[in-house]
Amino acid sequence: MNKPILVVMAAGLGSRYGGLKQIDPVGPHGQLIIDYAVYDAVRAGFTKVVFIIKEENHAVFEETIGARVRGAIDVEYVFQKIDDIPEGFSIPEGRVKPWGTAHAVWSARKVLDQPFAVINADDFYGFGAFKALYDFLAPVDPNSREFMLAGFRVENTLTEHGTVARGVCEVDGSGFLTGVTERTKIAKAPGGAKYTEDGETWHDIPAGTVVSMNTWGFTTRLFDEMALVFPNFLKNDVPKNPLKAEFFLPFVVDEMIREKKAQVRVIDTGERWYGMTYREDRPVVVAAIEKMTAEGKYPENLWNR
Repeated sequence: MNKPILVVMAAGLGSRYGGLKQIDPVGPHGQLIIDYAVYDAVRAGFTKVVFIIKEENHAVFEETIGARVRGAIDVEYVFQKIDDIPEGFSIPEGRVKPWGTAHAVWSARKVLDQPFAVINADDFYGFGAFKALYDFLAPVDPNSREFMLAGFRVENTLTEHGTVARGVCEVDGSGFLTGVTERTKIAKAPGGAKYTEDGETWHDIPAGTVVSMNTWGFTTRLFDEMALVFPNFLKNDVPKNPLKAEFFLPFVVDEMIREKKAQVRVIDTGERWYGMTYREDRPVVVAAIEKMTAEGKYPENLWNR
């Protein structure tokens, strides 16, 4: 059996939210969304977490998150640095934005020697997502190129306060991912959701469509492909949008699927996502956690401190 590692992407700027939302309390005793994620991960069987953060946020993350979860799980930090790119490439003048979710995971390549799960720091996924990830990763062959996505139905992942970005998935009859397309502007709509590319024309996404919430299960074989795809992104995509182009994790997965270099099993968690994409989302998250606490799904004090 493997010892799967939980990887938490926490280097985002939180620009739409208007602050460092990863450390905004939502629980009855000041717990953060990430407290609930780590708590659920520990319950599912994970024994180590790697936080991918900005180096300048190290002290505040250790004080508010790392220090209080250390008694339950091993903690390690990795810094996502804009200059951690393949040899032969340079940072475009004026670029300050990180390179995206795939680059965040790339930043952790030197500390990951076991199959690993990837999640966002600012999303509430529910225990079912972590159980599905752990149960897949614990017995998987460490050299396997069969990965896993803990999927969510699009209608369970939306906010009332604007658009969200989601990886819209295509799944075959055997439950394997056949493609994933990153849609950066998805909104609620009757019968499911809708998306736009230009801000004017909208396209339907039917209810029940599986989307990626960046809840992936990988082996370290992922990095073999990243070493090939990342230079192509820097060469072909960055010149078109040098200040904002992003290397999304679904891009890498989609490339591996199309090139038949990997299979990705999709497991529908059935869970309801909660998150704070916008500041107006916070009361909804607080109310949901309060209700789940009252129902006994979570203790009032997660870490008994």
